[in-house]
Amino acid sequence: MTESSATGASTKVSRIIKVPRNTVYQAFLDKDSVVAWLPPNNMTGQMHTFEPREGGKFRMSLTYIDPTKSPPGKTSENMDTVQGRFVTLIPNETIVQVFEFESQEPEYEGVLTLTWTLTDAEGGTEVTVLCENIPKGVRLEDNEAGSKESLQKLAALIE
Repeated sequence: MTESSATGASTKVSRIIKVPRNTVYQAFLDKDSVVAWLPPNNMTGQMHTFEPREGGKFRMSLTYIDPTKSPPGKTSENMDTVQGRFVTLIPNETIVQVFEFESQEPEYEGVLTLTWTLTDAEGGTEVTVLCENIPKGVRLEDNEAGSKESLQKLAALIE
């Protein structure tokens, strides 16, 4: 689902993952797990800073596996680097993070907010990610597809 609002565009994607909420929540707090599941399928990740607590910072680089088949990176030709912080951590329920792309391009400026919600669902946990204030340079279709890929990888990692 994609839409625009007064504060910018947003997308919302959900998936049921066949494990308890606690298992899903822990995958957000472990650096190696995040590196394994968060990057979309066409990228690899490297975590530079990771402080999984409210107010804690993170910094991660995502590198395109094949830059010839990918859009140009936001930070360099084949890389997106983001920095941000954990705003809210409600165990087994909600993770709110803010992200900023490291880029010289004005279309990637702004603070992107990701709100991850974990709710009980038949057979496991429904994981929903709401991405708000998506920078103008990011195609909504790409953001939505990347979110779906991340949730698919999360499921494959912990189910």
